Amino acid sequence: MPSRVLVAYGTTNGSTAQIAEAIADVLRRQGLTAEAMPARAVASVQSYDAVVVGGGLYAGRWHKDARRFVRRHARELARRPLWLFSSGPLDPSASERDIPPVPGVRRAMIRLDAREHVTFGGRLEEGAKGFIARKILSSGKGGDFRDFGQIEAWAARIAGELVKEPPRS
Repeated sequence: MPSRVLVAYGTTNGSTAQIAEAIADVLRRQGLTAEAMPARAVASVQSYDAVVVGGGLYAGRWHKDARRFVRRHARELARRPLWLFSSGPLDPSASERDIPPVPGVRRAMIRLDAREHVTFGGRLEEGAKGFIARKILSSGKGGDFRDFGQIEAWAARIAGELVKEPPRS
């Protein structure tokens, strides 16, 4: 069983960080050692047996920190169990149906042989950084569309796979 799992994330306003923390909490409750960290703060993934990477979606692209993380650590990520997630739709669509990964994430999935990708709803609330975020909020389209039940169920599936898996040598 892999013992150490990294949940790395790219976020601007903290919503994706909260999702990553929720995933790490579930993994820990399932008996794994899990750590959620900002993707830009991770120097190496060598001490981890498995990795989950998430990024907020902005204008149809994954957060730049998540993109840079998968490029910088591609060789090591390809040798580990890897899952990817996105957060972003500002409507209930992510809870109602599977939303495919954006093209850049889909390419990373293929290149790194990621096991799965899921898109979760996003959150955009007053005080959000960025011109576009403020524009969206002023048009009345903000809110919190994250479904933590869905997030926790996905994390539990990951934990179930890892608990069955032999340790990496």
